[in-house]
Amino acid sequence: MNLIVKESYDELSRYVAGEIAALLRGNPQAVLCLPTGNTPVGTYQELVRLHKEGRVSFAQCTVFNLDEYYPIDPSDPNSYRSFMRKNLFDHVDIRPGSANIPNGEAKDADEECRLYEQKIRNSGGIDLALLGIGRNGHIGFNEPDRELLLETHVVTLTESTLQANCEPFGSIEAMPKQALTMGLGTIMSAKRIIVIASGASKKFAVEKMLSSRITTDVPATLLQLHPDVTLVIDKAVGVSSEGTRWTR
Repeated sequence: MNLIVKESYDELSRYVAGEIAALLRGNPQAVLCLPTGNTPVGTYQELVRLHKEGRVSFAQCTVFNLDEYYPIDPSDPNSYRSFMRKNLFDHVDIRPGSANIPNGEAKDADEECRLYEQKIRNSGGIDLALLGIGRNGHIGFNEPDRELLLETHVVTLTESTLQANCEPFGSIEAMPKQALTMGLGTIMSAKRIIVIASGASKKFAVEKMLSSRITTDVPATLLQLHPDVTLVIDKAVGVSSEGTRWTR
């Protein structure tokens, strides 16, 4: 695992966007896994800027989003489909059929997960997975648990995740209590993984991710088993590469 510490959030965002743009220039038909949340917003803004400057195209690539709330209307402003349209998809040249997000209003959630997993496999697999990391070390909506499911599945959100994500909904009561998420096996099948974290609130999760102990209590620690993972953080996280096993 490579650890890269950037001076600021803006530098982090520019670096990660540059890595994605370089991949798409070298492999225009690349398959990407993309997240939502506050941390990737800067990366998406930078990708939009690069696209407007003619330095990157999404016209031939395929995107699979990491997760979606359930149940939720895709047109709901708090859905992850709305988030991706607002922050990236509506501002670049990606084909509508190539921007894949789990269907938050599917009548059969388990079947939707099975179909989503099959679609990922049919695409040839993920070339690059961009991931955020939750305060408790969750990846996607793979929450700390005694066992973690490998494939795309339905998950009941933990109290800590509900509290962390409820603000746009106005209250925890108004939030969907479940989500559809890629499993750790699907994520780990990506050829390359970049994890991003910004701010002091992510210090605990980052420190745990970098620890030598792999545990389902901190799902992010399982990424240590992947052969090509880069963790990109800003200095505000408060974690240094000094004294860790992971450096760059």
